[in-house]
Amino acid sequence: MGRPSPLGDEDRSDYAEVVDEVLASTEIQRLLEESGVSSGQLRIRALASVARTAPAAAAEYRAYAALRRASHGRRVDGGPGPLSGPGHQERPGAGALAVLGVLTPILAAVAAATFLLLGYGLRLTDSMAALADTLVRVGWVSLAIAAATSLISLAAVYRTAALRSAPGSPPRVNRSADLDHARETWRTALRDKAIRPYLLGELTEAGPGAAPGGPRFTPPAFAGPDFTGPGFPGPGHGTPGTGSPQLPDTRR
Repeated sequence: MGRPSPLGDEDRSDYAEVVDEVLASTEIQRLLEESGVSSGQLRIRALASVARTAPAAAAEYRAYAALRRASHGRRVDGGPGPLSGPGHQERPGAGALAVLGVLTPILAAVAAATFLLLGYGLRLTDSMAALADTLVRVGWVSLAIAAATSLISLAAVYRTAALRSAPGSPPRVNRSADLDHARETWRTALRDKAIRPYLLGELTEAGPGAAPGGPRFTPPAFAGPDFTGPGFPGPGHGTPGTGSPQLPDTRR
């Protein structure tokens, strides 16, 4: 036979809850009344027999424990990375590109506003017409650059947000639901395959109408040695010829 896998410390409370659930069932309560066995004594025996009963639901427990370990591992190692700062998920130079993507539209917009104001201001004064035309053209080009880089930066932000959020939130919800389902499956198997058959077996061996002091639930009584048999009379009751010692007569 294979060595049974013991329950983890975090699963002992689940085992005790299932034991209490089965003990509270109508079937077990009826058998307890018929046998006269104490519910508390039966509960103690069930809790002490975890190494004997739990292996009946070993397959469900292994599946539940494996899913729990995988879920904890993903939560620790596979969580979303920070938005900034060093990390293995970042490529060299990615921070500088992000900064340029944010600053380029702003600088281009500021330059466009400056060139357009200066160019149209010179046109209003009718002086330096050639310079004014150059400044206006540069201003419109800068404005076009600002608009184009703004659109590119906005698209990059949306793409980054989608990549970060898509693989994270829904799987986490699914993993939690799967873990809860695996736990309930194990508890159901523990109740139906392990604890209930064990308690029924204990009550069946106790038998209907068994006294609470039956041999399976209370220790046997130990009587003291018998000193009243032949050859061992009680003190003060010895007579000559019956094994009682005689004292010598010291009177003269």
